[in-house]
Amino acid sequence: MKSYRKELWFNVPERRAFINITPQVEVCLKESGIEEGLVLCNAMHITASVFINDDESGLHHDYDLWLEKLAPHEPISQYRHNRTGEDNGDAHLKRQIMGREVVVAVTGGGLDFGPWEQIFYGEFDGRRRKRVLVKIIGE
Repeated sequence: MKSYRKELWFNVPERRAFINITPQVEVCLKESGIEEGLVLCNAMHITASVFINDDESGLHHDYDLWLEKLAPHEPISQYRHNRTGEDNGDAHLKRQIMGREVVVAVTGGGLDFGPWEQIFYGEFDGRRRKRVLVKIIGE
């Protein structure tokens, strides 16, 4: 069995954003040479997420509004976590909702998706460098 590892780095200038990372993951898959196996994409930061959904701007807007209703950024005093001097208590909760990682099957050298599925990096406390681990195993 082969194994491949790569880190994708992001520096999102806004506090929150959704970035389609499917093309970068496909490059990783091609570099790996793996035809049958599994891809793991894992956000390596506790205020960021990796998830699978449709690449549709209205949906991303809806996610942003929904997450802000569930865990609003302000007032920052509402989060005990922020008493440590941070202002990102909401980002930890948003990450918990959207998830830490995804696993996608590799079949015939390609990502084995359902219709409309794409991989996204979700940033909830941007303005600094963060990374996503891509780990691919298989034959």
